Amino acid sequence: MKLAPKLVIFDVDGVLVDVHGSYHRSILDTVKHFTGRRFTYADIQQWKSRSGYNDDWRLSTDWINSLGKSVEYTQVKRVFQKIYWGTNGTRGNVWRERWLVPPRLLERWSGRAELALFTGRTRRELRHTLDQFGVKKLFPRVVTMDDVEHLKPNPEGLLRLLNGTDRTEALYLGDNLDDALAAERARVPFFGVLRRGSEAHKVRAAQLRSHGARIILHNTNELEKYWK
Repeated sequence: MKLAPKLVIFDVDGVLVDVHGSYHRSILDTVKHFTGRRFTYADIQQWKSRSGYNDDWRLSTDWINSLGKSVEYTQVKRVFQKIYWGTNGTRGNVWRERWLVPPRLLERWSGRAELALFTGRTRRELRHTLDQFGVKKLFPRVVTMDDVEHLKPNPEGLLRLLNGTDRTEALYLGDNLDDALAAERARVPFFGVLRRGSEAHKVRAAQLRSHGARIILHNTNELEKYWK
């Protein structure tokens, strides 16, 4: 299968950035803070395979409450943010992120199509990462959770980014169910991105295919193989 998109829209976490050490670790640290219990990255994938958990604060809140603790979303968000950003001069988990796609490759792609971002991150979180890795200029248009009324799986963000581009000439790359559902509802071609042999691949590959993923890439760099 070969595509010739004019607009390529990327999810960020798990697609352009390895967030095991940042968001995922912050989920585990937050759950442990409230419950005293330790869980694994594999446990996170079970939650991520459900719709509605593109918001890690919501995921953490529901996970904690499922363990018999009664906590409010705002309480969990406050603790999560301290763990993620750090406090009192200490570096938080955000500094553990790793950029996955060589900037020179993205630059080449930007000569063939417009590149955009549709993410469940806040604007502040996204800006920090783009600045840290020096890639902000490659993505002239972005939609974050601060820019929409309805989060994924609602397709609002995708439809905003299309901005007149024919749906069939766009492509969205994501790694979870809500990404696939948003693309399906917007009728935008979708590629899944799940690392070969990962727990995420075991849990979600068939699920993403069932919701319209045309290809499951083992990493985002493989996109080049399917580009006309």
